[in-house]
Amino acid sequence: MNRRELLQVGTASAALLTLGARAASPLPVVDVYKSPTCGCCGAWADHMRRAGFEVRLHVVDDVPAARKRLGMPDAYGSCHTATVGGYVVEGHVPADDVKRLLAARPAAIGLTVPGMPPSAPGMDVAERRDPYQVFLLDKRGHVTVFASYPKA
Repeated sequence: MNRRELLQVGTASAALLTLGARAASPLPVVDVYKSPTCGCCGAWADHMRRAGFEVRLHVVDDVPAARKRLGMPDAYGSCHTATVGGYVVEGHVPADDVKRLLAARPAAIGLTVPGMPPSAPGMDVAERRDPYQVFLLDKRGHVTVFASYPKA
């Protein structure tokens, strides 16, 4: 192999490594807005960390005000509100659904699990398998079912 061929192979290898690094880019940071007294919010943050997200907790005195400021209507509220990748994530949304949202990139405000279902991530009430749904709230305010649990 001559010098020119060696340089071409080296340049091609470097380009492939760069493309591979871009494809394996880290997940975006999750910013969680929670009250100082809620423990399940921290448990949900731990669920997100185990799924590979970096999580930053922000203790706020008024979670509904944070929710409103971020664009999530109170009707879909829960105990904490988060942002990730330009979306709002309200309540105990499973990490896999957040990843699916980020991959699909729909024109939406975000995902919500209203209330605090006992079998949702972060709630984890022993031996409870209560069904719940994850909703997608689009930018026009329409809600559709994004996922249903427990999965059949």
